[in-house]
Amino acid sequence: MRSGYIALIGPPNVGKSTLLNQFLREKISITAPRPQTTRNRLLGILNEPDLQLVFVDTPGIMRARDEFNRLLVDAALATLDEVDVICFLVDALKASREEAELALDCLQRVRAPVILAINKIDLVRNKGDLLPVIDSYRQVLRFHAVVPISALTGEGVADLLAELRPLLPEGPRYFPEDHLTDQPERFLVAELVREKVFHLLREEVPYAVAVTVEKFAERPDQDRIDIEATIHVERDSQKGIIIGRKGQMLKEIGKQARRDMEVLLGCHVYLGLFVRVQKNWRKDPRARSEFGYRQRG
Repeated sequence: MRSGYIALIGPPNVGKSTLLNQFLREKISITAPRPQTTRNRLLGILNEPDLQLVFVDTPGIMRARDEFNRLLVDAALATLDEVDVICFLVDALKASREEAELALDCLQRVRAPVILAINKIDLVRNKGDLLPVIDSYRQVLRFHAVVPISALTGEGVADLLAELRPLLPEGPRYFPEDHLTDQPERFLVAELVREKVFHLLREEVPYAVAVTVEKFAERPDQDRIDIEATIHVERDSQKGIIIGRKGQMLKEIGKQARRDMEVLLGCHVYLGLFVRVQKNWRKDPRARSEFGYRQRG
């Protein structure tokens, strides 16, 4: 029996959460075409007959300009010393290493084996164009393996798993075989609401949003779960944008989130959404802690 932790590390928006969902063939990590969608470390658990792979999805590693984003980056970097294997993702379309420099600097000091996954190859017309990208990274760090993949389509993901499996140490299962993640359902449904805000709204508004779940009541006799959640924003103007004209935006957020919740939970969902202004919560340590963003250590 082998088991171990594998960190999914890389710059923002390179597809770490999409890859986690592809590994598990289930959606447990939210995705959006925006950097820093992922805020919390999230475990995804893949069980095989004699193997348990525990993937750690992390926020994107970048040079943060404010305290809140530094908190996210610190959480990602702390993972490097806590795992058995590191899967370092980069974007095949971005030949420059500039975006990945901070992560590369930190990887120089780790003891765990590092696999380089070149993601988004489905968008590369000429696969020969990948060679200079691979060479540029190999000049900086000695990787255990380099695997081109598409986290979106699944191309190369089986090859990546084949490289990861032998690197795990012998050990017991850390989680029961029927678990996909360490996070409770309340956390997952809150993330689904936040994901829809990222997809439906632009500019700064999604980054100013936190979501808390006030009610999660199972009603087995009706094959239904009643959920009430609050979308927290930092300014009154953001509250107006979230609600939208005649409440249409909030209604659409709820409609899309509820649809995904029903797939996740396997039953009907009643979802009530509310919007509340929490002034400058990203700068307030107490509010950040209340919303689940705590300083490590």
